[in-house]
Amino acid sequence: MKFGISYSTPFFGTDPDMIAGFARDAEECGFESLYLPEHVALHPGAKIGPMELPPSLPYADPLECLSFVAAVTDRILLGTGVLLLPYHHPVVLAKRLATVDVLSGGRMRLLTVGVGALPGEARAAGVDFATRGRRADEAIDVLRLLWAGGEEGVDFDGEFFSFEGVCSFPKPLAALPVHVGGSSTASARRAGRRGDGYFPGGRLTAPERGRQLDLARTTAQEAGRDPDALQYTRWGSLDMSTEDVEELAAQGVTRVVVTPGTAEPARRREELAAFAARFGLG
Repeated sequence: MKFGISYSTPFFGTDPDMIAGFARDAEECGFESLYLPEHVALHPGAKIGPMELPPSLPYADPLECLSFVAAVTDRILLGTGVLLLPYHHPVVLAKRLATVDVLSGGRMRLLTVGVGALPGEARAAGVDFATRGRRADEAIDVLRLLWAGGEEGVDFDGEFFSFEGVCSFPKPLAALPVHVGGSSTASARRAGRRGDGYFPGGRLTAPERGRQLDLARTTAQEAGRDPDALQYTRWGSLDMSTEDVEELAAQGVTRVVVTPGTAEPARRREELAAFAARFGLG
């Protein structure tokens, strides 16, 4: 089992010393990866399920933060959990992601994309909320096409994106995986059809996440893909036991992502160190 950790700027803040210390502590404790979430725009009254999101929450840009994390660490892999793909133009995003991968020495390995749950956020980004799933599917195809294309350029003619003879350099140092995250059945199917991995959303119960993993596997088989080739990531907690992790491993989960319960640096280091010792990280 691999273990990742999530840094939420609304909870832990955007202070650069805090981000750097968090990332270094995670790396020193042996965590494989560090994830950041994304919201491109909030508004008064924004809700995800029953949870209201205050509009002043400081959701920093995840790719900018991951570039900073890469500069202050040596080994930890970089991930998004999740990047809201429909709100990014894939031609621009392809270059941003490749650049982070190159500058980090090939550590942009855990891009995880979602489609968003706030209609107001979609409106702010100029995107029809009802089409965000189809836009995400098309954007995944565009990203992979641009990363694979050579100096002769590539063409694309889709519902949302069209171009001819486009080149995108630099290239990622290796094929850049695209994981799919989300709580909906559509996200599980998208992972099975197009994803390199699946990360069910945090709002799901444990049984619901299990059913979503099964749906991703079934969809992959129906699409003629090998479901065992996908990586399956689950949210966990710092108080989980070895038995909890063994149960997830038996379900085919390959990675668990946890979030510290405190923003106070000394207590956070103690939490991470205790978790690392329990699972033999480092």
